[in-house]
Amino acid sequence: MPTESDDLALLGLMQLVSPALPIGAFAWSQGLESAFELGWVRGEDDLGDWLEGVLDDGLGRCELPALARLMAAWAVDDPDALRHWNGWLAATRETAELAAEEARLGAALTRLVKSLELTPPTPSRLEGMGYVGVFAWLAHARGVAPRQALLGFAWAWLENQLAVACKALPLGHTAAQRLIERLRPALSSAVDAALVRDDDALGPMLPGLALASAQHETQYSRLFRS
Repeated sequence: MPTESDDLALLGLMQLVSPALPIGAFAWSQGLESAFELGWVRGEDDLGDWLEGVLDDGLGRCELPALARLMAAWAVDDPDALRHWNGWLAATRETAELAAEEARLGAALTRLVKSLELTPPTPSRLEGMGYVGVFAWLAHARGVAPRQALLGFAWAWLENQLAVACKALPLGHTAAQRLIERLRPALSSAVDAALVRDDDALGPMLPGLALASAQHETQYSRLFRS
């Protein structure tokens, strides 16, 4: 039978992945806005293919396995592992905008953590921590199991990408729901793969996204910060 702590962990995860979380995630498109502008993504089918590619060759090889490792490091308060994986994630950000997103969302989430009085026993561990690392701390502090935390992180990414498409493509809300149905199994598969990847198998393989993100830095008209 589920316990009260299980319920609280689930509610904590829902809070953490909610679009209403006041960290400004809605302002970033992760290169998707440029993919629209360049004509690489023109409609629902193209968008589904793009998102599946980013999930397989990006999140599943980068953010999700790093999140699992950061949660394990928080669980034993290992500062060396925390610095290593936070630094590793920063090194994978191939453009100024992607690096800024990781740093600024991390800073915003850190401010929220402090306002909710949920800082770790050693608060300085959060200094300079990017978004994934602070997300890992909050998931650990809320008692969320690693697999559920990875699923929640992937879900939040998907919802944000679809929100970008609804504003900038444009994509209708019913089409967005069809894409959720299409991609839900892929989220689960990406988490399965992320949890068993060895360290030497990690790293994003997304040259198209990096090019789109770099193009976005000088895009004349734009809605989003990346």
